[in-house]
Amino acid sequence: MAYRDDADLEFLSQCSDEDLNGLVEVLIYDKDGETRWTEELSTSEDYKQYKPQHSKYWRNIAAEIQCFGGNTFATLARSGKGVLYKEVLCDACDKMKVNYNKKASVDLIEANLLMSIMTKALESMSSEEIKELGESLGVKNIAGLTAKTLTAGFQAIFKAGGFKSYQLTAIIVNQVLKAIIGRGLSFAATGTMMRTLSILTGPVGWGITGVWTAIDIGSTAYRVTIPAVLQVAFLRSKMSNGISDEITFD
Repeated sequence: MAYRDDADLEFLSQCSDEDLNGLVEVLIYDKDGETRWTEELSTSEDYKQYKPQHSKYWRNIAAEIQCFGGNTFATLARSGKGVLYKEVLCDACDKMKVNYNKKASVDLIEANLLMSIMTKALESMSSEEIKELGESLGVKNIAGLTAKTLTAGFQAIFKAGGFKSYQLTAIIVNQVLKAIIGRGLSFAATGTMMRTLSILTGPVGWGITGVWTAIDIGSTAYRVTIPAVLQVAFLRSKMSNGISDEITFD
């Protein structure tokens, strides 16, 4: 396992030990809490020396993501180096049938992935659930509210960035991680975050879980790369939107 210089993962060097803990756990442990057969992170000397000071060995963490994203034999041919993060992300998007542009920036592709999950969840909701969600979110005119109009609203939130974008990212990622690996994000949520969480983990949360359950993950690698990509998207959103408070859902 060797790290390839990767502009899209360099921001991990600025993340705190607490920030990186969830990502490390996704890479090392499976849904049952057992160590993954193919992981190499926990056997690295840096991990053994510094854990839980994850920020001191962030390159090892990044390298593990890159290696899980690369074919095993191809990784060996590259002297233990995997593929760049963008390739891992695009591969996850292809698996989840996300509509995106490969030439777009990584943060935009991550937003497309998150919106795809949210859109499918909204589409699975009944008209009554849509109206209930709209009312909970403070929408004034819920009479003609549809999944399409709510989707447009969430897209606008992602595009605008800031705390609301971070909130939405955290809520989507938290729900999907629970469905995939049985545990959500770990962070100390503000009152505003918890109120939004309680609203969006009702019908939308069930919808997200239902959408995810219908996806055939297939290979073992996807069971690592998809949750890892979601964790990275969450951390990037937190960093780019200047969020400093630590969070915990579970």
